[in-house]
Amino acid sequence: MIARRLIWTLPLLAVAACGGPGAGLPPLPDATQAAYRLGPEDQVRVTVFNDPRLTGDFRVSDAGTIALPLVGTVAASGHTTQEVERGIEREMKQKNLFRDPSVAVQVTSYRPIFVLGMAEKPGQFPYQPGMTALTAVAVAGGFNYRAIRDYVSVTRIGPDGRPAEYRATREALVQPGDVVTVFERRF
Repeated sequence: MIARRLIWTLPLLAVAACGGPGAGLPPLPDATQAAYRLGPEDQVRVTVFNDPRLTGDFRVSDAGTIALPLVGTVAASGHTTQEVERGIEREMKQKNLFRDPSVAVQVTSYRPIFVLGMAEKPGQFPYQPGMTALTAVAVAGGFNYRAIRDYVSVTRIGPDGRPAEYRATREALVQPGDVVTVFERRF
C-alpha cells in the first residue's frame, strides 16, 4: 500500500518541482552586441577639445538629459555616446560657441543593478560590464540556503519604457538598471 502511494506521489512531486516560482516567465532575450544606450543615473565624462571649461563629469538626470555649461541641456537617455557627442556638437554650432567643435563622451559609471530575494545581502550594487546573473548574486553575498540556484528573474525596462520580467539562467548577461530576483525553494 505504501509503495503504491509512493509510485503515485513521486510523479506529482516532480511536476510540482518543475512548476516552481518563476517557471512560467518568458526567457530573457539574448544580449545583443549593440552599442550601450545611456539612462538616468549614468555618469559620463564630456571632453571638449581645446576648452577645459566645458570638459567635466556629468550625470544623466531623471529627465534623460545632461546639463552642460554654456551649451544647456542635451538629450542623453536612450542614446549612444556617439549620438550624444553629435548632439553636443550640434548645440555648440547653433549657439556659435565653436565653428568646428570636437567632443568625446565616455561612460565613467553605470546606473546600478538591484538584487532581491534569497541572496545573502540583497540591495543595490554598481554595474560592471560583462556582469552575469550569477556575478550579480555573488556581489550580493551569494545564494542563501533557501534559494533556487538554477535560474533567477530579471526585470528590465524595455525600449517602450515599460518593465518586463524574464526568467534568466545563471550565465545570462544583465544590464545596468536591471532588477535580479532570486527565488525561494518550496521544499
